[in-house]
This record gives sequence, structure tokens and C-alpha cells, in this order.
Amino acid sequence: MTMDSIGPDLLRAFLAVLETGTFTAAARALGTRQSTVSQQIKRLEGLTGRRLFARDTHRVALTVEGESFVDPARRILEAYDTMDRHLTGVPLRGRLRFGASEDFVLSALPDVLASFARRHPEVDLLVTVGLSEILYDAFDAGQLDIILAKRRSGDPRGVTAWREQVAWVARPDYSLDPTVPLPLLLYPPPSVTRSLAIATLDAARRAWRVAFTSASLSALTAAARAGVGIMPHSQRLLPAGLARVTPEGLLPVLPEIEFIILGPGRGERVAEALTRSILHWASLG
Repeated sequence: MTMDSIGPDLLRAFLAVLETGTFTAAARALGTRQSTVSQQIKRLEGLTGRRLFARDTHRVALTVEGESFVDPARRILEAYDTMDRHLTGVPLRGRLRFGASEDFVLSALPDVLASFARRHPEVDLLVTVGLSEILYDAFDAGQLDIILAKRRSGDPRGVTAWREQVAWVARPDYSLDPTVPLPLLLYPPPSVTRSLAIATLDAARRAWRVAFTSASLSALTAAARAGVGIMPHSQRLLPAGLARVTPEGLLPVLPEIEFIILGPGRGERVAEALTRSILHWASLG
């Protein structure tokens, strides 16, 4: 075995699995496929002649040999990164036009930006906030370089950041009245969560009415806190002061949504760096 045969990609895969706890989460953090990470770990174990991870159906854990490999792997990868910085000699610079939904901007973006800015202080970010469908249109029109959006039906593009079930949310003490139409707080069309909620309620034959509409999450959140109604929303990006509503039998279960990152593709170093920061944040949830 030689250092050249191992390579930094195998070491990054090893440490990503260690930090995230699963091959799937490691793949998201690295911006690749789960099968690729599995192959990289298999190759690394073959090259080292060691079984590095014990696997079960839910998580992976380090073996004793794997634990002894962690510190050397980190030192080797740090050496690779130091050499790469020395050879390139050029920090990331430039301007990146980033589009994201308001729920992500208000809840997660500060953490993502803090990590990104520490690593790449010379990159200028121009952030656009909008509904997913509008972000897609702006990206396709060349007005944005990278977007974080809910996956559009029938559009296979983008790297999956995470999936989750849409939740019904309202003020914590909100009480449902099954005898009246459900008062909904919704984004205006086009909105992925709006369409999902209405289709789900219609399929369940649950009466509803639009009690409040706004393109601003801050306004929708204020209406929810005031007890005006209930809204479909990402539970992971839940605004402060709201809670999930789960009365059995009174509300139909909403389907899953998938958040994706859509960018210019490989070779665009600034966009790739922001993608890695978002995927790393997503892997910690």
C-alpha cells in the first residue's frame, strides 16, 4: 500500500462517514451518491487491509482498527489540503448569486454563512429570497448561480440536501374545530407546500378555506402566532413560536418534500464550496 493509492477522496469519505454516522448522510455532505461513498470505504478497507466500520441497518460505527486509523487519516488529509493550498496559492474569490426560500434564510442560513465565510472570506454572496418555483425560473434564466429549493415535480436536477415530511404548524395552544373549514395560512401560487396541502385536504375531503395569504414568511408566522389559522411548513425549518399540530383523525398526513441544491455543475469552485457548506449543515440535522 502506498499513499498515492489511497488518495484524499478516500480519506474524506472515511471521515465524513465518521462525522455523520451514515453513508447516506456522508454522501450528502460530500455532494455525491451513497453508492460512491460505499465503494470508497470498501476500496479504503481493501487498501489498508483493515475493517474500518461495523455496519448495521441504521448506523455505522468504528471498529477498533477504524479508531486507530482516525488520527493518521486526519493528519494525512491535512497534509494534502496544505499542499493543495500551497500549489494553488489562490483563495476563493468572486461573487455568487444564491437563491433560497425564506424559511431557510431565516432559520439555517446564518449557520451556513458563518461556516462559509470563515473558510472563504473573499467571496461576496448576493442572496435572493423567493418561492421555489420563482427560484427555479430565475436559475434557468441565468439570474442565479445556485439555488436551494423544494424539488419541483418532474424536475430531476439538483443534489438532495434532505427530505422530510411536511408538517401542519400553528401556535402551540392552537385548537382545531372539526365542524368548520380548516383556516389555512398559505403562500400565494406558485408554492410547493400550498399545492401539497390543498391536494392532500381535497383527497381527504376535508373542508378548508384560505384565511391568510402572504409571500412573506414573517407575515405568515405572525398570523399563525396570532391564532388566525394553521399552515403547512417544513418542521426542520420551523419558525420560532410555532409548533407541530398532530391531532389524530382531524388532519390528513402531508407528504414528504425534498430540498435540493441546484448549481452550475462541477468546476465552479465557489458554487461547489457553498454546496458543501449547505450539505454539511444538512447532514447535522
